[in-house]
Amino acid sequence: MLTDLDIDPYEHFGIGRNPDGTITRYLNFPRIKASPVASHGEPVVSKDLTLNPQKKTRVRIFIPTSKLCCSNDDDTRIPIIIFFAGNGWTLSNWDSIIVHSQCSTLTDQVHAIVVNVEYRLAPENRLPVQYEDAMDAVLWVREQALDPNGELWIRENGDISRCYLHGCSNGGNIVFFTALEATRTELEPLRIAGNIMNQPLFGGMERTNSETQSLDDPVLPLCAQDMFWDLALPEGEDRDIWYCNPLVDGPHTSAISKLGRCLVVGFTGDPVMDRLQEFVAMLVTYRVPIEAKFNCTGFHGIDMVDPTRANALVEMTKEFINKP
Repeated sequence: MLTDLDIDPYEHFGIGRNPDGTITRYLNFPRIKASPVASHGEPVVSKDLTLNPQKKTRVRIFIPTSKLCCSNDDDTRIPIIIFFAGNGWTLSNWDSIIVHSQCSTLTDQVHAIVVNVEYRLAPENRLPVQYEDAMDAVLWVREQALDPNGELWIRENGDISRCYLHGCSNGGNIVFFTALEATRTELEPLRIAGNIMNQPLFGGMERTNSETQSLDDPVLPLCAQDMFWDLALPEGEDRDIWYCNPLVDGPHTSAISKLGRCLVVGFTGDPVMDRLQEFVAMLVTYRVPIEAKFNCTGFHGIDMVDPTRANALVEMTKEFINKP
């Protein structure tokens, strides 16, 4: 689909369409391997582990190096952040340098274990598959903590009573729906202590002002928003299904009032900004404990390219997690 300004969203994001409904991803993000052994002076170490062998999903765990060289007890356990990177549902960037850096910084500055989740990509895997992968990750963390043979970094160092869901863009969307599912799932002793949604990606059939003003947005033009939803939503569904538009009635609404603390971050220059304001208003209506941090200057995904904004997001996250 082309807009009036003749932007091809597939070309814009380096996506090629194939006759069988799959896509070819031409946009290659620079990758980085996990570093399970601490180099001199490195504050964070990481390792890759299988999440679900049948689904071929993985997690990359990050932990402060200091936690590996001292004895641990319940008083020194640290929070666990389950992290969902933004990728427009379709782009393969789980182990990219940018995402690795985000997770390393969170680990170091917040002093937490970060579990970066590789969820399956659309259109080969359409929603709600990504939400299922996210719940797999939550249950996996619980299993590692309780299993005497579970992953050592989590079992010996993680405080599963202080688990946080954190996501950017469509990763923020995943946080919301995973948090809802968590309210319906027996997780004890694991507890979702908070949900951090950085510019969560939502949509709908009726255009908002911020969307109509984004025809030529250099980061996320309107046609690209539509493209991502076309590729991610179940075939035959439009953008007013609840996966995209949480304001519509659906099976999710009964759980909204059960959500715990939420932090929503947004920027005026983001095409999704009006959606975020509507989303926050909805959470307030359901009496969800919500903090909204809106900035008048910015754009979608600004924290991925602007170190100042990235640091500010880390500080917001740290403050949110450390609040009693």
